[in-house]
Amino acid sequence: MTGAIEEQKAIFDALTEHRPHSPQWYVAMKQLLGEAACRMLGFYVIPDDLLLTVVIPVYNERETVRTLVERVCAVPIRKEIILVDDGSTDGTRDVLAELERAGVDRESAGNAANPLENRLVVVYHDRNRGKGAAVRSGFARATGDVVIIQDADLEYDPAEYIRLLQPIVEDKADVVYGSRFLGDQPHRVLYFWHYIGNKVLTTLSNCFTNLNLTDMETCY
Repeated sequence: MTGAIEEQKAIFDALTEHRPHSPQWYVAMKQLLGEAACRMLGFYVIPDDLLLTVVIPVYNERETVRTLVERVCAVPIRKEIILVDDGSTDGTRDVLAELERAGVDRESAGNAANPLENRLVVVYHDRNRGKGAAVRSGFARATGDVVIIQDADLEYDPAEYIRLLQPIVEDKADVVYGSRFLGDQPHRVLYFWHYIGNKVLTTLSNCFTNLNLTDMETCY
């Protein structure tokens, strides 16, 4: 009985002391639930040395950008967060300047051994050039192993990064696209004609690319 209690305590300690999806955390979770249950629940190992670049194009998002950055930072992966301000005029630049001065993670900045490191980079456009230009500016500064584009309006949840990364980490895909029309998670209702328009554009896109996407306008 004592041995079983000690084993359970060791598992609990591993789950609380290590970040989710770290090798140590996954071993403990597999001991607790079994490998089959872990696979069903979407648990897998994210290497400690993987660096995720999150490119965030920003234009007049003063009310949401700070909350968005906090949510991105909360995802338990090493991250390089690149915010590209595309000529905002509503005070967004002041918020970005505050974030830039404060730093996202003072203690771990520049420490590659820290698995929860969050590096922050802010790029400023001198005028509004459009989202495409902002994304390209972010890509030019990216140094991560995987790159994600994140809108700053809080429509898409950074908590989904874990699910998006799994096929890439497990070497099953080079690129992963999200979809608002697949999966078992709740999602906002789309207007009927917006839905029809999306289907038409997605079908045309698939004709030219020979892919079978279900939502070409998705963020992720």
